[in-house]
Amino acid sequence: MRRSFGVPVALAALAFGSFAQAAPASAADPLRTAAAQAADGCDPIVPTACLVPFPNDWYTVKDRATDTGRRVALKPGAMPRNLLGKGIDPTELNRNDGFSPASPILVRVPGIDPAATGLAPSTDIGRSLRADAPVAVIDARTGARQPYWAELDAQDPQRRTLLVHPAKRLDEGRRYLVALRGARAASGAAIPATPAFTALSSPNPPADPRLKPRWKALRTTLNDLRRFGIGSSGLNLAWDFTTSSTRSLTGRALAMRDASFQRLGAKAPKVIVTSVKDDPKDERIGRRVKGLIEVPSFLNPTGTALTYAKPKPGPYDPPVAPAWRTYHAPFQCNIPRTALDGRTPARPLLYGHGLFGDYTVIDSDASTSLSSEHGFMLCATNWMGISGPDMPYLALLADLSNFRTIPDRMQQSYLNTLFLGRWMIHPKGAAAQEAFHGAIDPKAKLAYSGVSHGGIQGAALTALAQDFTTSVLSVPGMSFSTLLNRSSAFQSVQKIIDIPYPDKADQQLGFALLQSLWDRGEASGYVGHLAANPLPRTPAHRVLLHEAFGDDAVSNVTTELEARTLGIPAKLPALRPGRSNDTVPFWGIRAIPSFPYTGSALVMWDSGSPAPPPATSPRPRTRAPTTAPPAAPWPAPKQPTTSSSAANS
Repeated sequence: MRRSFGVPVALAALAFGSFAQAAPASAADPLRTAAAQAADGCDPIVPTACLVPFPNDWYTVKDRATDTGRRVALKPGAMPRNLLGKGIDPTELNRNDGFSPASPILVRVPGIDPAATGLAPSTDIGRSLRADAPVAVIDARTGARQPYWAELDAQDPQRRTLLVHPAKRLDEGRRYLVALRGARAASGAAIPATPAFTALSSPNPPADPRLKPRWKALRTTLNDLRRFGIGSSGLNLAWDFTTSSTRSLTGRALAMRDASFQRLGAKAPKVIVTSVKDDPKDERIGRRVKGLIEVPSFLNPTGTALTYAKPKPGPYDPPVAPAWRTYHAPFQCNIPRTALDGRTPARPLLYGHGLFGDYTVIDSDASTSLSSEHGFMLCATNWMGISGPDMPYLALLADLSNFRTIPDRMQQSYLNTLFLGRWMIHPKGAAAQEAFHGAIDPKAKLAYSGVSHGGIQGAALTALAQDFTTSVLSVPGMSFSTLLNRSSAFQSVQKIIDIPYPDKADQQLGFALLQSLWDRGEASGYVGHLAANPLPRTPAHRVLLHEAFGDDAVSNVTTELEARTLGIPAKLPALRPGRSNDTVPFWGIRAIPSFPYTGSALVMWDSGSPAPPPATSPRPRTRAPTTAPPAAPWPAPKQPTTSSSAANS
């Protein structure tokens, strides 16, 4: 299976262009510079760039009508511009009631050295929770410290952005405080706070009225930090931000699901079978069935954005699908030979393809083996948004105002896949079709399995699923803003990106901005409701995560970020002593207490690949991508029902 992030990111990169951030004025008058930035919609505490630090409540406004009490309010003049001078339209970003809980925290402190400062790297996450840690990320409600790892952007030799990655996705609808203190250069010399931050953190208000709102907000942040034991002495920077609520993250897809299945009622989804092919020479798959499944379409006629009843929808207005507008999603089902010859009826399994793949992934060697050896009827449709047929839409990303096309189409694809699953198990669905007659076990439960991008999107799909409660997510991850620079496939287009985007710091800012939209169409927006705290009208789910050590396409840090956020245990020990570079391998992930075990879990596959580098640079691809084989969501009959046996099946 091809797993390349190259095409979408390359085209997205063309839209970043040369980001026209507010340029600092003379350093001789820092408050004058800060006031000018404030007037432009930038945060004046960092005069070197606009929108940094990020995320940041300076770019929100109070709103009593939202679940968080705030609403994002990015100003058009502060937004990045492409090479043509077209600024990103912040309208869709401003519908959020907070920032992504999975976004990296971006800071720029010229000359800072992570080792000299004592920042916690990805190999020693536990260090981030020390009382004297130079970066503190604090829940403003509880005072709890949040684990993280920090690094300089390894791909930026000049303005190296400091990236602070939450090691566990932040909670939804929460305000967080961030403090950076004791910054040091490589020589060990202390780096002082900027004159603007020093002046604005003073107890005395600034004379310039343009700066008083920022001074007032900063006083609140500093007072809150003081309550949790962090004083102003030695501070380089301090700010706060609010994460999006559950409704802001998942409400659109949830509303689409509920409206569509209410309209469907007790009926089976409508399907047109377009092809039935038997192959007597194929020892694994006896019959391949292709067709089109009818699904309510919430996309506009061009397929580029979700449709709303209002021309200017509010934060929680649901997408709408006129009764006359439907989408016919293509699909394929493979019936194993063992189900056709009358030996064993097949169990239904939804399958998710990888990046820029399509539903024909179930014809791969690994998929046909899974089907044949374990008696599964695999059915798949396309992941709209990032599938092969979607590639023409990527040309729209020359202007990042159009980026919403990807997550909007992904949300439609969740609905398409859920409808396919309902048809697979409905008595008047697949079982009523002549091509499937007698081939499906009517007592078997539906399940899901996906690899790579199918694992990433499978997490969101599972959180929304009402018809299945068990999923296997092989080599998954979450938070594309963290994943992209760590993927070897992304590096294949680096030269193309470097031409229109010479400033790597602006690229990182672009990824962080996009994450707030990506959350609607990837695992990061739904992971908080996957293994616990299910969404409304949704059952609880069990998930098995397969991690491949040293994976060059989906970084291990993003897989373990997901496991940590899910709060699931791992089969430990998972690696030979010395294999991992981490001070504490699988930090924050507990061991499965005993076997047999039937709950959610993480298992590791180690095929001998080199350990991943602890930086925003991926391990070079020296072989085919390391992937865990697709696994059955439960063991074959008469085997013990344990996660370990499922992993080995």
